[in-house]
Amino acid sequence: MFIRAYLRASTVEQDAKRAKADLEAFAAERGLKIAAWYTENESGASLARPELFRLLSECHPGDILLTEQVDRLSRLNTSDWERLKEELRQRRVKVVALDLPTSWTMATGGEDDFTARMFEALNGMMLDMLAAIARKDYIDRRRRQAQGIAKAREDGRYRGRPEDEQRNAALMKMLRSSQSWSSILAATGASRSTLARLAKRLQVPTTT
Repeated sequence: MFIRAYLRASTVEQDAKRAKADLEAFAAERGLKIAAWYTENESGASLARPELFRLLSECHPGDILLTEQVDRLSRLNTSDWERLKEELRQRRVKVVALDLPTSWTMATGGEDDFTARMFEALNGMMLDMLAAIARKDYIDRRRRQAQGIAKAREDGRYRGRPEDEQRNAALMKMLRSSQSWSSILAATGASRSTLARLAKRLQVPTTT
């Protein structure tokens, strides 16, 4: 049995490794060692998470997926959560989360078969419940955010994301030098809509 720790944050501005010390302490208290770490900055509402699926692909039957909270694993809608659970079931991976005490016994084992099955059933039920709560929290936060933006627009206070002035200055310099849009896009990864907006500001002709 290997313990594989999963760390996730939603954006690059957040520190996905913030919970690392807590997971290390949890393992150490039980005389366990974490075999591998998987860290990424991706939304928990999406299944497009390369590190999570790399973890699963490297698991052996009976391995532990250790995470800080269930919402680090899932803020998924019902169908995607069922798909992830099926992946876990097929690979026989056990989920242990610090905010799910019913899962802690699976990190150490040692119980008889009847007790193990009882804990597995109880843990599955609690895991579903916390995943549903995490999804509701995600939807509620998105709704409040949208309401806040709508209210700010109504009041004339909404300005959107702050402009990346340093990046835009570099892009405008490239536009002024008559570089083609294709070369600018390839070199910088900027979006065509951003270039269009900056070109309009500069009143330079559109090129390809």
